[in-house]
Amino acid sequence: MTTPQQGPALVVTPEGMTGRTGRYEKKLVDLTGLFTDTEAFDARLATESDRVIYHVDEFRPSGDAGDLITGISTLSPGRVGTEFHMTRGHIHAQQDRTEIYHCLSGHGLMLMETLDGATVVTEMRPGVVAYVPPAHIHRSVNLGDTDLVTLFCYPADAGQDYDIIARSGGMRHRVVADGDGWRLEENGSYVPR
Repeated sequence: MTTPQQGPALVVTPEGMTGRTGRYEKKLVDLTGLFTDTEAFDARLATESDRVIYHVDEFRPSGDAGDLITGISTLSPGRVGTEFHMTRGHIHAQQDRTEIYHCLSGHGLMLMETLDGATVVTEMRPGVVAYVPPAHIHRSVNLGDTDLVTLFCYPADAGQDYDIIARSGGMRHRVVADGDGWRLEENGSYVPR
């Protein structure tokens, strides 16, 4: 009788992930140019430049087609001016690849945009799964006062293009505070693709 080989085990909780193969962090200084209110950003940067705004733990078994990358994204609460904390956002380099985000804790949005500028929003609360279709730029936005923690999964050969947002002057809409809630606001710097 042969003994089965033990596969990799991941333990995923809202507090983090064990069994990861990688981790990266984005500090406030890494988000320069992302927020409209440069005065508010510079004021925060003067005292919080090294503050981690979000971090990502991932399990990347390979980069081969047919494999999957799984991970946890943790986005801290807060605002710069009226804009909520957000991730840099990206589109997959292989634009026909999809992704899912499952909200484990917190309250936020998955802000998506098609290449022709149509905005799609999925409000994230624990248990909600956001499906990111092919050829959609996407970023997470934290609307709450606790960490927004999401489990994500996408094809290992998808890749990321982060510059697509910068080339257009940002995404078409920004998520801003509106009383006790939020609203989408047109981005005056947006340049259609």
